[in-house]
Amino acid sequence: MPTSAASSARSILTRLHEVMAGRDSAQAKLDRVVEVIGEELDSEVCSIYLLREGELELFATRGLDQSAVHVTRLGTGEGLVGSIAVNIETLNLAEAASHPDFSYRPETGEDKFHSFAGVPIVRRERAVGVLSVQHTDPRRYEEVEIEALQTVAMVMAELIDNADLVDEESVSRENEHLTEPVQLFGQALVRGLAAGRAVFHQPRITIEHTVAEDTEAERQRVYVAFDKMREQIDDIAKQAEFGVGGEHEEVLATYKMFAYDEGWGRRINEAIDSGLTAEAAIERVQQRTRMRMRQIDDPLLADRMHDLEDLANRLLRIVSGQLGTAASRGLREDAILVARNLGPAELLEYDKRRLKGVVLEEGSLTAHVVIVARAMGVPVLGRVRNVRGQVREGDEILLDANNATAFVRPAQSVVDAFAARFTKNKERQAAYAKLRDVEPFTRDGTRITVMMNAGLRDDMPTLALTGADGIGLFRTEFQFLVSSTLPARERQLRLYRDVLDAAGNKPVIFRTVDIGGDKALPYLHHEDVVAEENPAMGWRALRIALDREGLMKAQSRALLEAAAGRTLSVMFPMVSEPWEFDAAREIFENQLKWLRERRKKVPDEVRYGCMLEVPALAECLDDLIPRLSFLSVGTNDLTQFLFAADRAHPRLAERYDWLSPAILRFLKRIQLATVGHQIDLGVCGEMGGRRLEALALIGLGYRRLSITPAAVGPIKELVRRIDVAAIESAMAQWLANPPASMRDSLSQWAVEHEIDVD
Repeated sequence: MPTSAASSARSILTRLHEVMAGRDSAQAKLDRVVEVIGEELDSEVCSIYLLREGELELFATRGLDQSAVHVTRLGTGEGLVGSIAVNIETLNLAEAASHPDFSYRPETGEDKFHSFAGVPIVRRERAVGVLSVQHTDPRRYEEVEIEALQTVAMVMAELIDNADLVDEESVSRENEHLTEPVQLFGQALVRGLAAGRAVFHQPRITIEHTVAEDTEAERQRVYVAFDKMREQIDDIAKQAEFGVGGEHEEVLATYKMFAYDEGWGRRINEAIDSGLTAEAAIERVQQRTRMRMRQIDDPLLADRMHDLEDLANRLLRIVSGQLGTAASRGLREDAILVARNLGPAELLEYDKRRLKGVVLEEGSLTAHVVIVARAMGVPVLGRVRNVRGQVREGDEILLDANNATAFVRPAQSVVDAFAARFTKNKERQAAYAKLRDVEPFTRDGTRITVMMNAGLRDDMPTLALTGADGIGLFRTEFQFLVSSTLPARERQLRLYRDVLDAAGNKPVIFRTVDIGGDKALPYLHHEDVVAEENPAMGWRALRIALDREGLMKAQSRALLEAAAGRTLSVMFPMVSEPWEFDAAREIFENQLKWLRERRKKVPDEVRYGCMLEVPALAECLDDLIPRLSFLSVGTNDLTQFLFAADRAHPRLAERYDWLSPAILRFLKRIQLATVGHQIDLGVCGEMGGRRLEALALIGLGYRRLSITPAAVGPIKELVRRIDVAAIESAMAQWLANPPASMRDSLSQWAVEHEIDVD
């Protein structure tokens, strides 16, 4: 057995090339192929199953009974072979019979074999067969053996296609159902309604030739493609405007790091060394990435792997000469984009006037593309199984991301019902727009402060458009995340001054830099960062700023100088104990003293606050509150820390409810701790931007909400319908004696008081 995947695959491919060049029949070639693979991998069994008439037929074998050839058939999804085909994934088992999908076929004589490994033979993104090996000893096949099998499977796909061994009638029959209406279900990643024609993001690139004639020539093609791809990514990163909203800019630094990752290029080179063409090598590494994604339990890491797949798709299009996605062709009508997954840069390339929604086969709440889509106001439905197998290009799609569903080729009754909802939604948006200059007072005269979140200069015009009371959270880290080096103090100063100028008389709360964790900076190295298993609870935010004091000093000076002659409100993130707040404030106070000593103009007032995201801080509020001007509860991080549940995990994303007694009681504890103190208490986070949740927060005593710009209008309209005394009384009763479902009880209360919380 060769010692590396490249040498193993190269040895097999060299022999397979000779087999394919011969004049034997297709069956004879397959018989020879299984012998070659079995000999090279020292495997007692090697078998090829091909798709015929909707079933996987044993076409050739070394080691199993020859009488089973063309006799043994398995349905897609049946047995280990069928499971590999339907899931398009690799299996590697030390004991085949222990797998729940194992199906024994006595005619094959396979009862004496224990170990099993199989890889799908994929053509045009569809499994057309399975290549498997077996051995009497119960052992898992080594990684180099699996990689060699996967490489060979790619070449097998070309041989099978050229020999017309796959029954195309079974392929066409698979698509016969694509004329009837179908309802798709998934996970709501960005809420909203949209309608349009299905557009496949990525045109299918068929790799016509897999075996390289000249490996050095193939290597040069990849080098040229890498240069072109990196140039494209750099151009995107330099654009001044990335759409509406600010969060999406934070993703580009990590994205660029993948584009320049030497390890990725090295793996493609190793695939070329095994004898593959440039296209086949890229696809080979991409298949391996998909395999790893299925095995990754950490959703944040899985999202980063999706970015790598996005770049691989871009690289494959460049090297194959098919440079464009649907974005390059242009959208000619309202479109719903359909894809396995998307990278952030690719979504930004679409015409925002025509792109109405996105349906993904994969995706998660923290995926970079979701951050971009939320900023663009584009609804996204994710985790729709086999979406590209159920939708045709040009199909009408009605996307209801509010209810995590989409209707494909909808019946007229569904179209009419959806149109009514869509019209009602537009009427609501128009009504919200009319509230732009209306102050949000409750029915009994309580003023609720409704502020918006921001992170870029480009966000500031939205302040006037929405009529928000100010910026309750300005994320300063975006400037750090899109820079290749630490932003100079002068550059920071210009940004902060521009933001304050744009805000005019409205307040702005600047959150000091929240980097680290999954927001990696290429120029900030630390031995612990790479090894972190849970970045959300790792070396991030204020923890980094206090360890790297120079970073905080530069930012504090920039903020103080930018706010000269005005009020500066600064908020520290991820405070766990009072001493951390004190240390951060001391840095600001020292810089303030330094400026005054040099007779520099300074702010008229500096208001210090912090975010309560770490539950531990709630136990120390009696100590900390006297030193605070304001306190903002960060509900996103607080929720996952309270429940010990990663909100990015697809199985946990919607498992724990913001309206659970645990969360609401905790929030009430925080509110009670502020009673009797001159402190401004508010909420920053998605919870405050949802109408039912906002109703609960007001009932808990919260009077300041900082939310996404799109939520400002709906929340202002909600406020005007609330009687504070009534909801506070109801919340007090529910907290004392929690109902079976707080959400249901609160919803029913809202209906009874004629408050629409949809």
